[in-house]
Amino acid sequence: MILPLPRTLLTQQVVDSMLCPTGKRRIDYFDTRLPGLLIKASDSGRRSYYIRYVDTHGRTKEKRFADAGIMSLADARNKAKELLARLSLGDDPFVEKNQRRTVPTYRDFILKRYLPYMKTHKRSWRVDEAQLRLHILPVLGGLYMDEIKKQHAIELLRQHREEKRFKPSSTNRMLNVAHRTFSCALEWEIQGVASNPISAVRKLRENNLRDRYLSNEELRRLIAELDGSDHPRIKEIIIMLILTGARRNEVLGAKWCDIDFQNRIWRIEFNKSGITRYVPLSTGAIQLLRNVDRVPGVDYIFFNPATMQPYVNIFHAWNRVRKDAGIKDVRLHDLRHSYASFLVNQGRSIYEVQKILGHSNVKTTQRYAHLSNDTLLAATNSVSDYVSNVSGRVLDSRMKNIAATFSSVEMRNAGFLP
Repeated sequence: MILPLPRTLLTQQVVDSMLCPTGKRRIDYFDTRLPGLLIKASDSGRRSYYIRYVDTHGRTKEKRFADAGIMSLADARNKAKELLARLSLGDDPFVEKNQRRTVPTYRDFILKRYLPYMKTHKRSWRVDEAQLRLHILPVLGGLYMDEIKKQHAIELLRQHREEKRFKPSSTNRMLNVAHRTFSCALEWEIQGVASNPISAVRKLRENNLRDRYLSNEELRRLIAELDGSDHPRIKEIIIMLILTGARRNEVLGAKWCDIDFQNRIWRIEFNKSGITRYVPLSTGAIQLLRNVDRVPGVDYIFFNPATMQPYVNIFHAWNRVRKDAGIKDVRLHDLRHSYASFLVNQGRSIYEVQKILGHSNVKTTQRYAHLSNDTLLAATNSVSDYVSNVSGRVLDSRMKNIAATFSSVEMRNAGFLP
């Protein structure tokens, strides 16, 4: 509803010569041709076009929409008609304008909303913080949330790939963090965010699966070096990793209160998945724990004797041991790989390995489940034995050894098969 308050017929000459009377701060002139259009002249000499209307709640409002020194009266009438028409249909253009003013920059959103939330709800929030600080904010930080489009996401990818030291997996992790920030913005209905621009960027193909695990000989050398180490805890920590397949931080932060000796269970509450899991403890692991010196009042199992707190970093001690053992390329996490391989090579199913390692998806477990060459040979020989038993023809030892090494074509070429 427009309030008809005619005062004078506005003309361009009237607008150009309009002055605020002496002694007043401002005066309003209403247009008789277009009800709802008015012009305000202030004692500073400024003249502005306004519209007056009644909003959907029945409140009378006035909104400035143009400077009379810049826009002509004819253009102001046309603009006022457009605004009043939208208002009559329930579409408030001034609300949209105010909303645009509340759109934050990407940097403000990250620092004021995203990171404070992640610090409370995500244990690995520092990973996000580092990716944002080093890679994402330098590209997107100065943009408003409603300005960030597909081309900016592509530019983010391009700049990260210019750093030759980054593998495709590193770039994908960075993109995952960026994607998560916009997913949160959408969920929280942050002003100006209507879609996730990072979704338009295709992830890079990864081919960096690391197949490294301990052979029997390497395991023997490692144990021998651990026996001779003068580090107060490195042997216990490494053996615990080997016997449980647990992650480094899980072992370093292990507490006595989480060990159930009677049921031979280790309760790990704070882990990568965020879900409490229970690790069965073998006889060897139980014996290792019973041999660890306990200090009254200290609940951490593998504590640093100097601080009575968990070790923050054992890299230097581990690096010295692995070099002396001749396995300098083996990482601590490769002990987890090795544990899975030991299980599978002993005939345990992939689903048993999945349960012990705490993987939610068996596909993750399959990456760790390496089979030794001896196991594969034993498997293929089992087929040979089966065929021999069924056919009644027993291959002699010479042929069985060759069959385990060569293909049938190679054997035929060598004269062992017709």
